Formats: sequence, structure tokens, C-alpha cells
Amino acid sequence: MNAKAILITYPEEESINEALSLAETAGYDVKKIVKQKHITRSRYGIGKGKALEVKDLLDTMNIDVIIFDEVLKPSQHYNLASLCKKEIIDRERIILEIFERRSSNSESRIQIKLAQLRYEMVRIKEKVRLAKMGEQPGFFGLGKYDADISILDIKSRMSVLKKKLEKEEKRRKLYRYQRNKLGIPTISLVGYTSAGKTTLFNHLTGESKITGQGMFTTLTTFTRALNLNENKVLITDTVGFVNKLPAYMIDAFKSTLNELVFSELILLVLDISQKINDIKIKLNSSLHIMNELQVPNTKIIYLLNKIDLTDLNDAYDKYIDLGLEDSNHLVLPISSKTGHNLDKLQDLIGDIIYGKKISIKNNRKFFK
Repeated sequence: MNAKAILITYPEEESINEALSLAETAGYDVKKIVKQKHITRSRYGIGKGKALEVKDLLDTMNIDVIIFDEVLKPSQHYNLASLCKKEIIDRERIILEIFERRSSNSESRIQIKLAQLRYEMVRIKEKVRLAKMGEQPGFFGLGKYDADISILDIKSRMSVLKKKLEKEEKRRKLYRYQRNKLGIPTISLVGYTSAGKTTLFNHLTGESKITGQGMFTTLTTFTRALNLNENKVLITDTVGFVNKLPAYMIDAFKSTLNELVFSELILLVLDISQKINDIKIKLNSSLHIMNELQVPNTKIIYLLNKIDLTDLNDAYDKYIDLGLEDSNHLVLPISSKTGHNLDKLQDLIGDIIYGKKISIKNNRKFFK
């Protein structure tokens, strides 16, 4: 039976939907949604009045956990948990829980465990700080001496995991070297989680990877050959991005995401059927992560996916609003579900990879 939860999130529809999707994907049953405009302030993350309101709800409902749709400071996490006497699961932890449920190979499991230990160590350090100030960790049940021992243990385990990850990275480098010797170019699919990357991957390669089962369906890179008439490229599906992904999580997955750096071409998939403000947030989040990885913008083709859920005029208006009409940007509206424009996409990939003349200055023609 799934744990029953109260969800604290922002009042905007997209924030609510994404937070609900995260909770459901992690296996929680949300019984009540508490909305507040600001959930990163004050000693509880939310205002004291709202925190007391949540506490009162707990007295009348059979709730197991509180899910907080933000990255809580350790002190805020401690204060809210102490007030409510319930387990607090913030945005970082729920993403880690999903990652753990979805991991499918040794490298991703090492990456996830490393990220979990970093998350845990920050919070244990806060317990040590509180103990030194004379406060009792109380609800957390961890004394200063135990916390010091735990930090040493975590550092030791992280060191072991980093060495294992280094071995995985050497294996990946060897694979890249062998691939380069064969002269087969690589392209990578990236984008916000649930943008339709894996559906596109399946359509292009004939694979049948699982799609549509909540967020973060893909957590490990998955590569297959794509035939382009007489030529061939390797196409890689990658982990989906998400807004407010902490830097240490990006760092933990860097060995996997570094495939983007070595790809000749990046296909950035956007769900163009969504509201323009939501698309902007997700585009900026995706570009931020790629900037962190130092992926050149010149490698990117922007794919406006799910054109079947809207119309071409709406897609064109959003394309203008996103600032993608710049002639330096290669943009193509597609549907990974129906196959709309996927023939043009394969032609475009072939032209770029194999050095033919590229001209998509009149992007309007693709919206007709």
C-alpha cells in the first residue's frame, strides 16, 4: 500500500501537476494539496501560520509523510519535521527516490547512491550544528557523537563509490574510443522529463523502450544504430532533465551525461503542446544543465514535439515567443507519436553529419 501524503507546492497549475507526477512516480498517494506562493522562506519553508495549518490537518487525517515541492535547507527540514512530527520528503529526496526505483544498471545505481549520500551528509552536518548549539535533535533521534561517526562513514562510502564510478568512466571512454575508430557518428536525445524523447527514440530506431509510465522513465543512456539511407549514426537516449535539479545530482550523473559533450549533434526535445510559460521554464532548465556540462549551443537541433496535440499556427507562435526564429537555430516541429516531419529530421541529421549544405532559414515552411 502506498504511503499517504500531504503535498505542499506552489499554486500554479504546472507546478501542481509536476509535483503530483513526482509524488505518484515515487509511489506516494497524495490525499491533500496545500498551496502557497512562497515555499522557500521562513524557518519552516512556508509561513508559520501555514505550517500550523498543516499540523492541524495531520490531526484530522491519516497521513504518513509530508512532501515539500522545494529544496529545503537542512534547518527548515528539521524545523518542519519537529513541528509536525512527520517525515518530510523535499524535492531533492523525492527525485532521488524515483532515481533509485528506476535505476537499471550498475553505473546508474552507483551514481544514485553517491547522490543519496551527499544529500544525507548535508543533513547530518546540520544535526551536528544544532547539537553544538545545545539543541536536541529530538525527533531525528541522532546525537552529536553518532552524527560525527555517521559523517566519517558516509565519506568512506562515497570514496569507494567514486572509485567504482571512475572504473565505469574508463569503460565508457574505451567504448567511445572504439566507436571513434569505427568512424560512426553519435547523436543524443535530450530534454525535460516526459517531453517524448523515448517515444521519438523508439520511432527512429524501431526499439520498444518503455514510455509514458511517470517521470524519469529513462535513467541510463541507451544507444542504437539509426540508418540514414547509405549512412549510419548512433542515437543515444539520455536521462530526462527536471527543474531545480541540484548541482550535486548533475555532478553524480556527469559520467553518463558527458555523452552529450562527445556527441556530434544534440536533439533537444520540447513539448510544444504545453503553455508557453511552462515551455520557457523547461527550455531554460534544459539549457542550464547543458551549459553546466559545457555542451556547445551550435550542436543543438530544437525539436518542437507533440505537434499532434496542438496546431501548427500555435506551435509557430510559441516558436517566435521562445526566440527560436534566430537563423542560427535549427528548429523542426515534429510528432514522435504520429511521425510528422520525422523523415525531414532524418534528412537534416544526415545533411549535418555528412557535411551537406544546410539551409533552414525559412523556418515558416515547416509550420505549414
